[in-house]
Amino acid sequence: MKNRISKIVLIVSIAISSVVSVGFVDSYFEVSKNLDIFATLFRELNIYYVDDSDPGKLMKTGIDAMLKSLDPYTNYIPESNIEDYKMMTTGQYGGIGALIQKQGDYVIISEPYEGFGAFKAGLIAGDKILEVDGKSVKGKSTTDIREFLLGQPGSTIELKIERPGTPEPLLKKVTREEVKIKDVPYFGMVADSVGYIKLTGFTETASAEVKEAFNKLKEENMQSLVLDLRGNGGGLLKEAVSIVNFFVPKGADIVNTKGKIKDWDKSYVATLNPLDMDIPVVVLIDGGSASASEIVSGSLQDNDRAIVMGTQSFGKGLVQSVRPLSYNSKLKVTVAKYYTPSGRCIQKLDYSHRDDEGKVNEIADSLITEFKTVHNKRPVFDGKGISPDIEVDREPISDISVSLLTKSLFFNFATEYRLKHETIAPAKEFELSAEDYKSFVEFLSDKDYAYTTESEDLLASLEKTTKEEKYFEDVKIEYEQLKEKLSLHKGDDLNTFKEEISKILETEIVGRYYYQKGQIEISLKKDATLNEAIKTLGDKDLYNSILAGTNK
Repeated sequence: MKNRISKIVLIVSIAISSVVSVGFVDSYFEVSKNLDIFATLFRELNIYYVDDSDPGKLMKTGIDAMLKSLDPYTNYIPESNIEDYKMMTTGQYGGIGALIQKQGDYVIISEPYEGFGAFKAGLIAGDKILEVDGKSVKGKSTTDIREFLLGQPGSTIELKIERPGTPEPLLKKVTREEVKIKDVPYFGMVADSVGYIKLTGFTETASAEVKEAFNKLKEENMQSLVLDLRGNGGGLLKEAVSIVNFFVPKGADIVNTKGKIKDWDKSYVATLNPLDMDIPVVVLIDGGSASASEIVSGSLQDNDRAIVMGTQSFGKGLVQSVRPLSYNSKLKVTVAKYYTPSGRCIQKLDYSHRDDEGKVNEIADSLITEFKTVHNKRPVFDGKGISPDIEVDREPISDISVSLLTKSLFFNFATEYRLKHETIAPAKEFELSAEDYKSFVEFLSDKDYAYTTESEDLLASLEKTTKEEKYFEDVKIEYEQLKEKLSLHKGDDLNTFKEEISKILETEIVGRYYYQKGQIEISLKKDATLNEAIKTLGDKDLYNSILAGTNK
């Protein structure tokens, strides 16, 4: 009997191993076959194509097209772009430390980073770069100029610049430095006992910067916290885990990942004692909050540890790993999906299924599943990003403001303003005067900032449709009257949207004196979402009822 059982086990084992082997062989053969086809095609193309081709560029195009069919986060990183990859993960790079933008034929300094090479050399926003090390850069793109400005820390570069209000070009010798972009560009007290931390990235120093800001705010008698993740596109998973760990007990579930390879089936729990288990926390999110931002907000929400406020987050529930390739290149590849403590994956787009045109669609509403938070069993849902506990919509920006922004007219007015005003009030106190706004309107008088409103687009669509259906002549008089009314209203947009335009101008002007920190400070003055967060934190019963799921 034992011998018979042994034989059966042996036969089954052989059968299973045969199936696995056949499957492996089939898979290996398919990969090997297609690699051979690709290699021979590439060789024949380079030999026989009628014009000269760049093999490296051709291969990069092919790789990019192949990866594009998967998801936008799986990317090939050639050796020439390794420094850009390092900057994304560390927040560090060697360069002059300045943001740049294109205006006309030249590139303009849009913001020198406070304390780094460009700032120390006296470069200011609005400086037009004419030459780099004696060579004209007219017509060069921002990518071209960026490559000139990056370099080994300690090396120098000479820039010839044109500065508005200065008759002759200036020569500026700038020393490149190791530039570190802060993950926490600003923190401070925003109300009596309410602390605020703005987190813009998740590089290798994110959790350390949050911890430092938190401890300093505690010294200022912070009793509750607003953690602002709006516009934060994410970064390193481990930094997100560490930040959640600041507020949840040791051993608490933070996030889980699941992939095709078992090595990526991992559970991340709080391994350290928290900084503070009791402090009330509100996390701010919006459509620009993605990936690691969603891990932090989703995990704190699932653990019933913080109120999430704002608008729906981006919906990126995919995890990437960087794999080494030959010749110092790398592959950033999606290896897993992540799941918050309730068990939900918040990935919005289904890249594994495309329609006949190759378009990726959102997870169907019929497939959305309800989950429960860990302690209070509040309902949360997968497939659509993180839904805030309290939704606070941001006011949509007007068409006229969009036009003024894209034409750099806010920027150029601020440049002129800085030349005429040596100092201004502190960022938190600065307000645009009626005279300042009048000056801005006069500044625009000879500028082209033509734009089309949504109403005008709809009216044009109506005209087209009625003409196609032969009705236009019947409604032509009413159409022309409506068009004239819209034109009159549009002509008054500088007055209609004065408050919005003034707010943008104030932020732009303050940046010329107090840089990024000042811009954040002044933007918080009229921030409806932040005000709602402060109000909620100030009402203990309201805060607790939302976390308990009893607030209606």
